[in-house]
Amino acid sequence: MLADADPTVGYDLAIMGALVVFLLLALALTGCSYRQDGEPASQRPVGPPPSTMATAGVTSTSGTTPRQPDRRPAGLPGMPPVLDPDDVYAATRPGQLSEVVRRFPARVYVPNSASNTVDVIDARTFKRVRRFPVGRQPQHVTPSWDLRTLWVGNNLGNSLTAIDPATGRRGRTVKVADPYNLYFTPDGRRAIVVAEALRRLDFRDPRTMRLRHSLRVPCRGVDHMDFSADGRRLLASCEFSGHLVHVDVARERVVGVLRLNPGAMPQDVKLAPDGRVYYVADLALHGVWVIDAKRPRVLEFVHTGFGAHGLYASRDSRHLYVSNRGEGSISLISFATRKVVRTWRLPGGGSPDMGGVSGDGKVLWLAGRYHAEVYAIDTRSGRLLARIPVGAGPHGLCVYPQPGRYSLGHTGVFR
Repeated sequence: MLADADPTVGYDLAIMGALVVFLLLALALTGCSYRQDGEPASQRPVGPPPSTMATAGVTSTSGTTPRQPDRRPAGLPGMPPVLDPDDVYAATRPGQLSEVVRRFPARVYVPNSASNTVDVIDARTFKRVRRFPVGRQPQHVTPSWDLRTLWVGNNLGNSLTAIDPATGRRGRTVKVADPYNLYFTPDGRRAIVVAEALRRLDFRDPRTMRLRHSLRVPCRGVDHMDFSADGRRLLASCEFSGHLVHVDVARERVVGVLRLNPGAMPQDVKLAPDGRVYYVADLALHGVWVIDAKRPRVLEFVHTGFGAHGLYASRDSRHLYVSNRGEGSISLISFATRKVVRTWRLPGGGSPDMGGVSGDGKVLWLAGRYHAEVYAIDTRSGRLLARIPVGAGPHGLCVYPQPGRYSLGHTGVFR
């Protein structure tokens, strides 16, 4: 009978239930190495241990697996609409040149970091046609969001030098702080100067380069990035602390930090065509991280070659070209399988670094960082077409023009 029940039983059960809930929450929180909105993270590194990275990770699904319903959020306001939800590079097919760039001569612009010059190469004859001085330590040549201007980032010169791609000649120089790299938000409202030494992302007016907002990042060596398919987030690599930083583009705010394995040195970042993962080159661990794009976490690690550095998508969105700077090779990763399907080796070696793919998709252009040369590589066979002498320390060369409606920056990331 109710009158005979022990009145302390219900109280004890309530206490036990509360303890179970508390323990479950504690376990869930302590296993997380990704931190949101600046909250402290566990010190346990994300991803497989360095000794097992070659085989550990999530195996990608085959092409026969039914695709799950796609519930992507609306794009960043003001961003041109995505043409194909399954391929962010749909607007960059061979021959799809914007009216803005259609009449520009096919050139390769090479910033020579150690000689403070830019070399201009005729992309058809493989001959250098011009050289001009710029500021101190030029690192990358970057197409503007509206495709009308190329910007040379003079890192130690604290300036950006404009190039007119219609003539291939130098234009005005604008003072900015520490421009190691340069990007543009997908809506075209802001330029983002990557101030590596200052540990900042400086949001600027894309035309005047006037500073609008400085965002300090909680890592060392921020240098490369790419944007989510909807344009609302960006993922930036921090070379010297082994972190990836997740940023809300509209709010210009850090929303998460992902810590990679000890010893990691993340470099270039590239979104997969379907927008579901980022690829991040790692110079020290000699391969590429595969990162979930929705909520950044490590899915797997793909070994490529010594000193993996630059990442470029093929014009048909089938392969990712990975330049292995330390061994003079280029690895091709299949976007479908996330596996290396072939490796091209430069005869006689070299130091392939940053670059881009020709407008017709037939040539991969890469700077030879430590050999004062540029490589032109046939993308059908991997054959070296030309080895062109340039200035000292060539780095982030830009192939221009390229297909696409607008530029997200770096050496030419187009959508």
